Amino acid sequence: MVRRLFLMMTVWCAVITGWAQKPNIHILATGGTIAGTGASSTQTNYTAGQVAIGTLLDAVPEISEIAQVTGEQVVRIGSQDMTDEVWLILAKRIQELAEQDEVDGIVITHGTDTMEETAYFLTLTVKTGKPVVLVGAMRPSTALSADGPLNLYDAVVVASAPESKGKGVVVAMNGLILDAHSVVKMNTTNVQTFQSPNSGALGTVYNGKVHYDQVSLKKHTTFSVFDVTTLDTLPKVGIVYSYSNIEADMVEPMLNNGYRGIVHAGVGNGNIHTHIFPVLEQARAKGIQVVRASRVPTGPVTLDAEVDDDRYGFIASQELNPQKARILLMLALTRTNDYRRIQQYFNEY
Repeated sequence: MVRRLFLMMTVWCAVITGWAQKPNIHILATGGTIAGTGASSTQTNYTAGQVAIGTLLDAVPEISEIAQVTGEQVVRIGSQDMTDEVWLILAKRIQELAEQDEVDGIVITHGTDTMEETAYFLTLTVKTGKPVVLVGAMRPSTALSADGPLNLYDAVVVASAPESKGKGVVVAMNGLILDAHSVVKMNTTNVQTFQSPNSGALGTVYNGKVHYDQVSLKKHTTFSVFDVTTLDTLPKVGIVYSYSNIEADMVEPMLNNGYRGIVHAGVGNGNIHTHIFPVLEQARAKGIQVVRASRVPTGPVTLDAEVDDDRYGFIASQELNPQKARILLMLALTRTNDYRRIQQYFNEY
């Protein structure tokens, strides 16, 4: 009898120890398709951000087998409506959580439209080696083959894995782990929309296990110089998309409406149309920073290649697409207005 009791106590201690050893993952919910609902399981029409975080977690009970999960609703929006204000709220809240000993990793549920931008903003502003993982879905929760539940499960797997420490902010979607610097939404509707076309995925999630193949060589998180903990707003930066026969009046409003930076989504290697080149020169004369990016989906915009950047005081975006170049320029402007120093940030981040 005593032996039987001892064995039972041993088993229960093992179970309790297993519970205690599960990582603590906190989920911040912002809405998006992963929390969307539609009138039909087979139609594409839906409303984003309708399902609360508790309901999302209830739909994936398997998560409790790998982590102790808590959650909170930060906002409930489609990510097409993402704002600087929400970014700052997220960055500050993630920082608070990351500094708590009892939190081992953080997952953010997010709409896919601007997920790559939020991920990049957070990897530059959150100072932690703990895993921070963004996740979403391309199909609403009511769809016949919703991808949200498995994506959410995989995101918690990634956030729970010791191998994910020090990787910076990542996106976990459709079995891939993608770093914030290189991740891009590549398709409007397909579940395999997120890719890293310039560098490839960091790794994969399969059968509840993470497999990393590489690390990002860009500075991020604890290596980032940017700090938004005391900021309530960010510098105003806009994007001008170039095309054949673009006219100067597409850019001129940015000279007098409080913009501190302009990202030019140029053609080819960041080339600038002759109609608007003089306007961008005027911008520099007024102290407005100008970044040359490209509307081409892959490849860098190289410094002093098609344009003599140093002559005009322009900045080359390197591998960053226009929307991410805007984020880095906003953050750079919180520290300096020296275009040479800003160029160094674009080289490093």
